[in-house]
Amino acid sequence: MALPRILVLVLAGGAGGRLELLTEQRAKPAVPFAGVYRLIDFPLSNCQHSAIADVWVSVQYHPTSLSDHLANGRPWDLDRTFGGLMMLPPFQGTDRGGWVSGTANLLWRQADLIREYDPDALVVVSADAVYKLDYREVVDAHLGSGAEVTMVTTEVAADDASRYGIVQVDGERVTDYAYKPEEPATTTATNEVFVFAPGATLDRLEALDDDLGEDGLEDLGSHLLPAQTRDGLARAYPLRGYWRDVGTIPAYWQAHRDFLSPEPPIDLDDLSWPLHTRGGRHSAARILSGAVVDESLVSGGTRVAGEVRGSVLSPGVVVEKGATVVDSVLLPGVRVRAGARVVRSVLDDLVDIGEGAVVGGEGDVTLVGRRARVAAGREVAAGARLPDPEED
Repeated sequence: MALPRILVLVLAGGAGGRLELLTEQRAKPAVPFAGVYRLIDFPLSNCQHSAIADVWVSVQYHPTSLSDHLANGRPWDLDRTFGGLMMLPPFQGTDRGGWVSGTANLLWRQADLIREYDPDALVVVSADAVYKLDYREVVDAHLGSGAEVTMVTTEVAADDASRYGIVQVDGERVTDYAYKPEEPATTTATNEVFVFAPGATLDRLEALDDDLGEDGLEDLGSHLLPAQTRDGLARAYPLRGYWRDVGTIPAYWQAHRDFLSPEPPIDLDDLSWPLHTRGGRHSAARILSGAVVDESLVSGGTRVAGEVRGSVLSPGVVVEKGATVVDSVLLPGVRVRAGARVVRSVLDDLVDIGEGAVVGGEGDVTLVGRRARVAAGREVAAGARLPDPEED
């Protein structure tokens, strides 16, 4: 029996404002993670391990940062003569052209292209979460259910549930869907992986668009998913493994803490399910005389002469003799000079921390933006943002 024809649409077009300075000059899916990876590597690697070869990536903000990383899709086996990786930028020239105003609006704008491809299942995923999932298994369950949409679900903390689409479930059937409710009825959230019946879903979007207008479609959770749920056509597929949304600075920082565990929640080097990325060439990490490195991820191309504890060092990071980095995430090219101290902080690309400076401390996570320079001896308080967005 022929395998179902599956199309994966990766939603990579959002502004990513909740990641603050990290997305001022890059697309959210291009944000580095765990030293050498990017956030979009997770859904693309899931596609490869699910044996899905047709993947479209919707881009809108800072597309170059993502295009440079994706290149021709080779790390994920998507460099195909027919099919493979395709980028979907905003376009003009038809009545559906223009700037995308939400994820459901995106599906409406690309409806003609999706219908032309004619998939048996349309898998729509976000690119700002860390997880491992066989999409084909979800598709198989969806195709046998008669559902119009299958929502992959996970459990989230009660005090964080209002950030997500929250569902109530009776067996496999979704009985209620609420998009970012102020008072969530449960802690069962959709994890932004959806399998749609393409024809029925696009027909429904057309009907909703007639009622709401083009911009009224907004996000998937605004009108589409509630309508499918009300009609009894939504099913749940629980994800039993690790999943974390990293769309905020505290969540991004905490996800790195998770991967510093002696038994990380996902083995990124698992031979049966490795996380693939487009990597550059870096020399081995250099741990110099007198250096102390404890419970940390140290990427190739780094040089450590100081003290690093509970931190993630991306390629090209330098920690000079006498400098201390604790519970922090340093992105590529950061330099922490002699005598400086960095605590509970995220430092973006090419940040330079001057001699004797102190960045962060106990409390909220500190964030220093790309190429920022912290002068020698300066103190940047815990929870601060540098540059301060309020001073722009």
